[in-house]
Amino acid sequence: MSALGALLSPRSAAAGSGLRSRILLGLVCAGYSVGAAVGWGSPRLALIMGDFGLAVAALIAAVSCFLYARSGAGRLRPAWLLFSFSSLMAACGNAVWGWYEVILGVPVPSPSLADVFFLCFAPPAIIGLLVLAKRPVTRAGWVCLALDAWLIGGSLLTLAWSLALAHTAHVAGFQETSVAPAALSLAYPLLDIVLVSMVLALHFRRSGVNRSAVNTAIAALALTVLSDAVFTSPLLRSTYHSGQLLDAGWFAGSLLLAYAPWAARRAARGAERPAPPRSSTASRPIAGSLAALTPYLAAAVCTLGILYNAVEGRQVDRVVIFTGCTVVLALVVRQGIMLLDNIALTQELAQKENHFRSLVQGSSDVIMIAAPSGTLRYVSPAAAGVYGREAEDLVGAELSSIIHPEDLGRVVHEVRRFLAAAPHEEPTTRIECRFRSGTGDWLNVESTVNRHHGGLLLNSRDVTERVRLQAQLQHNAEHDPLTDLPNRALFTARVRQALGGRRASDPGTAVLFIDLDGFKAVNDTIGHQAGDELLIQAGRRLQESVRAGDTAARLGGDEFAALIVGDGTRDQGAREYQVHEIADRLRLTLSQPYRIGPSEVRVAASIGVAFAEPAISPTDLMRNADLAMYRAKAGGKDRVELYAPQMQADVVRRSELANRLRTALRDGEFALLHQPVVHLASGSVAAVAAQARWRSAQGILFTPAEFLRVAGDDDRTAELGRWLLEESVAQAADRARAGHPVPVSVRLSAARLLDTAPPFGSIEALLTRHGLPSGALMIEVADSDPRVSFDALEQRLVALRRLGVRIALDGFGSGFAAINALRRLPIDVLKLDRNLVEGVVESARLHKITSGLLRIARDLGLQSVADGVDVPEQVLALRAMGCTHGQGMAFSGPLDEYRLRRALVRGQFPVPGVPGPRPVMAGSSVPLLTGSHTETSVPPT
Repeated sequence: MSALGALLSPRSAAAGSGLRSRILLGLVCAGYSVGAAVGWGSPRLALIMGDFGLAVAALIAAVSCFLYARSGAGRLRPAWLLFSFSSLMAACGNAVWGWYEVILGVPVPSPSLADVFFLCFAPPAIIGLLVLAKRPVTRAGWVCLALDAWLIGGSLLTLAWSLALAHTAHVAGFQETSVAPAALSLAYPLLDIVLVSMVLALHFRRSGVNRSAVNTAIAALALTVLSDAVFTSPLLRSTYHSGQLLDAGWFAGSLLLAYAPWAARRAARGAERPAPPRSSTASRPIAGSLAALTPYLAAAVCTLGILYNAVEGRQVDRVVIFTGCTVVLALVVRQGIMLLDNIALTQELAQKENHFRSLVQGSSDVIMIAAPSGTLRYVSPAAAGVYGREAEDLVGAELSSIIHPEDLGRVVHEVRRFLAAAPHEEPTTRIECRFRSGTGDWLNVESTVNRHHGGLLLNSRDVTERVRLQAQLQHNAEHDPLTDLPNRALFTARVRQALGGRRASDPGTAVLFIDLDGFKAVNDTIGHQAGDELLIQAGRRLQESVRAGDTAARLGGDEFAALIVGDGTRDQGAREYQVHEIADRLRLTLSQPYRIGPSEVRVAASIGVAFAEPAISPTDLMRNADLAMYRAKAGGKDRVELYAPQMQADVVRRSELANRLRTALRDGEFALLHQPVVHLASGSVAAVAAQARWRSAQGILFTPAEFLRVAGDDDRTAELGRWLLEESVAQAADRARAGHPVPVSVRLSAARLLDTAPPFGSIEALLTRHGLPSGALMIEVADSDPRVSFDALEQRLVALRRLGVRIALDGFGSGFAAINALRRLPIDVLKLDRNLVEGVVESARLHKITSGLLRIARDLGLQSVADGVDVPEQVLALRAMGCTHGQGMAFSGPLDEYRLRRALVRGQFPVPGVPGPRPVMAGSSVPLLTGSHTETSVPPT
């Protein structure tokens, strides 16, 4: 603390206030002493100051002690009340003395009322000192306290009797006519001896509560007793008169007793603020030694009294003999009690020592004591089991010799810091390091370190297994359990580390996201165990293909990632080429055949690459690589795609479209159109195909296929499919009731057909609710989803066909599963894919393929529908091949309900090559702009 801070601190203020009070007290006492020494200037003033001055000082002490006791002195309150009463008796005695000398102007008679008050001064003070003493906790302690008091008192009595009291008693016995004066002459010194005995006994047994107040009170009473002893001496008693210098001792004793409790109050206020504890190791042994020597010193004083009589040639008085014998007896009894206490303490100490020795030797922890130089002085026997080294081999060795060199500097630094700290602030510290075992291995050891005589006390335990377990848990938390590659959390941390520090501005750092194409088919065909084995081999190939400073990771499922750390190259083009080459090499490596059991399995790899940019976050960099990987999959798979900012814009666009589609479904912005299915031989309308359109805010109808594909939202697709089926059935039932019972066909995916949620799980209930005959509904099944189970689909279609619902196979000729669907599914109608129909006129190859497919349908007894018949040449070619029905722009586009009913009234459309009436709806069809994803104007309603 600085000097200014010390002066301004509250503790310094309290110390300054106490110093001023002590200085003021000293000045008052010194002034009184000077006045008494010079006789106060006149005999009458000397009498006044010697009598009433002492009375006022004693009264101040009485009031001060009483007020302190009233304000709360705790356990010592009775002692301060007794001191107050004792001082009051002294004040009354001095007042009576002054009444005689000052007021009446006559000598004080002996005995008088003043003697009564003065004799009442000592007993309360003696009892108060007993209250201040530390109370013994055992009966033997109380006996020792009484014996110590008698030893001191008896010794002082022997010495005083030998020196003066025997002569005083003898003279009083011959000169006085009454026993009272003789008893009074002996009462003062005897009470003083008792009071001195209590003061001396209390000095070594005082309580720790309010130590400052107790010490000050003892000093005040000691000063008063000393003045009494001088007053009662035969040399001064005969010549004493009030106002002499002796009165200054009584005056100072009273004021000091008045000051004692308030000094304690200031000390208590200062103690409320923490202060560094002062070491008392030097004073305690001295105080303990003096307390132990007190009985012997008392016996020595008693012996001196007896020797004085022997040296002077006097006859030893019976009082001296009796007192000396009792003092010796008390000393013997006390020594006997101390001997018994020492025997008990020795036995207890031996028992505790054996107990702690058993604890140390039986403990699984190793306890070591190191000298200040670092040399091991003691090692517990547990070292043999923990370190594999005998304790005797370690004793005398340097502690640094068994600590791992890499940990030594840290341990030394911690030990030095610990020893430099204050013991009360940091009693212990904990150190974890590696110790050399007997086999030469390094053990992880945790030690609790304490101070021990300037050295160290170490309580050590082996935590090697715990450290290994923590390391294993940390490894498991950061690595994939199947491939043992870093997982997403650790990979993200590595990316963050690569983007920070000295590599923060390196544009060559790149992240690769890798997805295995066709992995799900492996799980579905040969099982998940084989899929796990394939992932393990793929992870091993990836780990072996990246560089030493790079990181390969598995993010989950069949998704992997790689972090390619930049090498400081500033040529962005060269760096992109290098990373693209690494990614392509990884793609080729991961696309090699995998040996799974007896067979080989092939999968491809789609890889997205994203390069670090200034101030880019790890999350954004990994997101960019993920977008590039999905672009690679959408672009045909088994390829490498570099991230471009346009990809993020596409993601935003998809999100916006998904939100718009969700809003359109909720707000009912979809419209239902129907495209006629025409018989190619007669032109009659055989059925209508339901198609959904989204009505935009500009009044344009869009096909929802693009939005569903962009959004990738299965929930929205399912919701749209439910709406399409229910609206188609409802409108077909309305048309039938209006006299137009034309069948309606609804295209549903196989996954939607197997959906158990309404209305897919209750097509029967839907037909019943709207009153539509089951034969008036045809379900067009798309077979493009490989995830659908053929067994479940077959059961579902068989159940629908039993109800009378007709089944059409949509997109026939475009999928690998078409033949399998023909073989297993209950099909009524084959619907040719529009890709076949578009080239049937120009391409001889497509002509032959389409002709063959129609022949298969004819041989199986199935009807056929050609989708996308847009020009008359296609109608002629398909009819020549044997196709029975067609739909497309050659007849009509999708119609709203109003125009559809007008077409149904006429009942047929003109067919090229077949004579018939004029078209019923010349120009009434809704022309599509670009195939199935074009838009049309909203037809009038």
